[in-house]
Amino acid sequence: MRIASTMQTPELLPGRIVRLPGRGEMFVRHHQHRDASRPTLLLLHGWTASCDTQFFTAYETLAAEYSIVGVDHRGHGRGLRPNRQFSLEDCADDAADVVRSLGIDSVITVGYSMGGPVSFLVQRRHPELVSAMVFQATAMEWSGTSRERARWRVSRLMQPFVRRLVTPRSLRWVVGRSVPRGHELSRFAPWLIGEIRRNDPWMISEAGHAISRFDARPFAESVNVPTAMVITTSDRLVPPVKQYALATTVRANIVELDGDHFVTLVSPREYAAATRRAVDSVANPVAR
Repeated sequence: MRIASTMQTPELLPGRIVRLPGRGEMFVRHHQHRDASRPTLLLLHGWTASCDTQFFTAYETLAAEYSIVGVDHRGHGRGLRPNRQFSLEDCADDAADVVRSLGIDSVITVGYSMGGPVSFLVQRRHPELVSAMVFQATAMEWSGTSRERARWRVSRLMQPFVRRLVTPRSLRWVVGRSVPRGHELSRFAPWLIGEIRRNDPWMISEAGHAISRFDARPFAESVNVPTAMVITTSDRLVPPVKQYALATTVRANIVELDGDHFVTLVSPREYAAATRRAVDSVANPVAR
């Protein structure tokens, strides 16, 4: 399927460079709400995505009521490229350092897919920063069945071959499946492809390995801040049963969203509305 070559960029949040001693320079999306008392959201994207490609469809809806900080994780988008093994713990510490460097003392984490584990780790390693948590299309563990473990092993073995196949042509095909011609976001397809190509293939592979080893079940029940969960009810990558298990364990307010793992692109308006409902439920919690 051919995608229009004219480059159009969606409305994005203001960007800036934040210098973190001992870490390097991070590109950060930072929106300051005109009402300084409004809560700040910390956006934590999923595997192979970036803050922009994951959340741009919800930026406007969220920015209307909240301040926002968005980061690109290591090896993703404009994220750090350190000469060391990828770890989810480092991603959590990167995000916490960004928050502190901006003079922000409290955030609501919004973690999509891999961003869920990163959210868990931000809350465990920097509990003083996290006032509430919103999980989206994510799980407590990713290798709980023999089939999942086998899939991760095969994925790891195939990574050298997959990296060679990640070409502009193959990306056009992948993006075209989510935003085909006539879709309201199809005009942004060339931009999406360019953003995806920012990813570091080796670090993306290492990130997948880190996700496969993550398991929050031993500590998830100890989460003691308000939580919400956007469950993608037709998700083929993160089974809904695992999403519901996470929601039950952390006692989350549940917002169901009819869609697969790429619902942020396929159904952008519905995704933005569901995210706003989930955030509102923890920013202004009622008796739980």
